[in-house]
Amino acid sequence: MPRTTAHRAALAAALVTPLLLPLWAAGPARAHGAPTDPVSRVVACSPEGGGRAGTAACRAAVAANGAPFTAWDNLRVANVGGRDREVVPDGKLCSGGLPAYRGLDLARADWPSTRMTPGATLTMRYVSTIPHTGTFRMYLTKPGYDPAGPLNWSDLPEKPFATVTDPALTDGAYRIRVTMPSDRSGRHVLYTVWQNSSTPDTYYSCSDVVFPAAKKEQRPQEEPEPEQKKEKPEEKESGQQAEQEKEETAASAAVQDSPGPRPRGGEETPLASTSSPASGPSAPVLAGGAAAVLLLTGGAVLAVRLRRR
Repeated sequence: MPRTTAHRAALAAALVTPLLLPLWAAGPARAHGAPTDPVSRVVACSPEGGGRAGTAACRAAVAANGAPFTAWDNLRVANVGGRDREVVPDGKLCSGGLPAYRGLDLARADWPSTRMTPGATLTMRYVSTIPHTGTFRMYLTKPGYDPAGPLNWSDLPEKPFATVTDPALTDGAYRIRVTMPSDRSGRHVLYTVWQNSSTPDTYYSCSDVVFPAAKKEQRPQEEPEPEQKKEKPEEKESGQQAEQEKEETAASAAVQDSPGPRPRGGEETPLASTSSPASGPSAPVLAGGAAAVLLLTGGAVLAVRLRRR
């Protein structure tokens, strides 16, 4: 090759290389991945998120971010080496602690979500354009998780409920089959950590999922026992007085029915008459009969009084 031609080729390479360099550098940024099913926050709120990108949560996330989530597949932190809880701060798990994704950490209960069934088999679709070897660790927030608060490491169990290493890449996505925990209800966060072994990078993602609400046990209603009518004090006293009057009336009737002299003309007839002389033994008998009547009357009244006490 003539020297002139070689110089021209070198000059052309020098001019073209700077133009190609940004495209080469941008390649790896678009050649990694994120979950699309169940959809992650970064995918839902990206320009590729469709109608979900227009939700209130995604609009707020983009506003807090200061820019759209164009690089939805580049949420990665280098040189973590499994020290996730040391490197990623509390409240910043969904962004991985990266300022460019801070809008994903908003504490909201209306993020685009995917309905799940407790204990069911989930096939996660994790999109990636270039295969990487590595391990996926999947966590699900603990029972009682409050989506209205920031996501902290204390909201996740110490150990993942599923770990998958080097799954196959098929049609541009990793498909990871796992069994979901069976003791969750309501809204939760599926937190996925992808630690590469072919690169020093670790990827983080939050997928909001919703389980059916737990059913409340209904206890059989106990029939109330019929209330016994309580006798008021005044009613009790009135009843005792009526009983007393009834007994006195019965005693009086018993006295009136007893043999002896009867009242006549509105005046009491004396038990013993002294106006006419007694003849024979009839006077003592009359006096004895009167005494007997008095004795019976007094005894009846005394018996009534004793019963009252």
